[in-house]
Amino acid sequence: MQDSHARRQLVRSAVARTVELACRIAAVPAPTFAEEARARFVAELFRQQGARPESDAVGNVLVRRRGQGGTRSLLLAAHLDTVFPADTVLRIERGDSWVRGPGIGDNALGVAALLVLSELLDTLAIRTPGDLLLAANVGEEGLGNLRGMRALVEEFGAELGAVVAVEGHNLGRVTNVAVGSVRLRIVVRGPGGHSWGNFGLPSAIHELARIICALTEVPIPRTPKTTYNVGRIEGGVSVNTIAPVAAADVDLRSVDPRELHRLRRAVEDLCRRRHSPTVSVELEVLGERPAGETPAETAVVQETIRILRSLGIEPVLDASSTDANAAIAAGIPAICIGLTRGRGSHTLEEMIEIPPIELGLLQLVALVERFPVA
Repeated sequence: MQDSHARRQLVRSAVARTVELACRIAAVPAPTFAEEARARFVAELFRQQGARPESDAVGNVLVRRRGQGGTRSLLLAAHLDTVFPADTVLRIERGDSWVRGPGIGDNALGVAALLVLSELLDTLAIRTPGDLLLAANVGEEGLGNLRGMRALVEEFGAELGAVVAVEGHNLGRVTNVAVGSVRLRIVVRGPGGHSWGNFGLPSAIHELARIICALTEVPIPRTPKTTYNVGRIEGGVSVNTIAPVAAADVDLRSVDPRELHRLRRAVEDLCRRRHSPTVSVELEVLGERPAGETPAETAVVQETIRILRSLGIEPVLDASSTDANAAIAAGIPAICIGLTRGRGSHTLEEMIEIPPIELGLLQLVALVERFPVA
């Protein structure tokens, strides 16, 4: 069934099933580090298709579709985890042209698309030259530190010709630049004491505040884009107690590994300078994501651009922090692509548009059919 009109009709008819699967997947809690229930659910959906999903040590769900014997495999991966705590009410609402609910586009739709893609490939009798690996992976969000994709790259990296991370949002995006990040926790400890009787002793909160203020004075280049953020602060005992301990979680990012390294060293230096006989300052690494780039002239990037333009979409090359980071760091050509348009990622009111999903699925089918792309 290779006629373009017939193919488009087939894909169009698959949109409803894609949305239905996405709603079902989004209704299963999957906080980072607790993706087991959703992983089991997705594995069962693959089994119902006749596939033989496997699970690895970190919790990824993987299906291998055999190709024609080529030496290079293509990995398509969509992350299972969400940013929402396990007790979040996962209310999914649907209108004629939209679906709303936490995690529906980030990334229940991406996972659903892998399932539907497998069905479409069967119907279209498309067999890739090399093997196609479909992975629903863990650990993409927050402090998951890309542990799912790292495990996939470690196990299959030698055979991979390219990696495509699939996300629900941002149809037309081709993320080929990996924004690297370092997440640090600064922990300051002091002697503590009574705010009146021991006034003059160093407060952990005051010392932490000095470090944070000094961070805002560190020169940051606009190009290559580099950023910092203090996202969380905690500490102290009571309003009239000199704080014995305080901590802050800091996010450092850059598209340039050298600038990221420089900024990290600047934070380490600020912490060293506040260390004294009465105040200790410790740094704990919460997570690291490598920076890097799949050059725009690379086959997987150029092929994706051509496919999007053939669908009437002008592609946008961009930089972001995605599962593709781990593959890029390993020297494997990798990108991240989107399936539809929407808004409100990481909020309870997240929304996706239904009509563009047709184009997102056509993009996936064409990308797989034109494999190998590296």
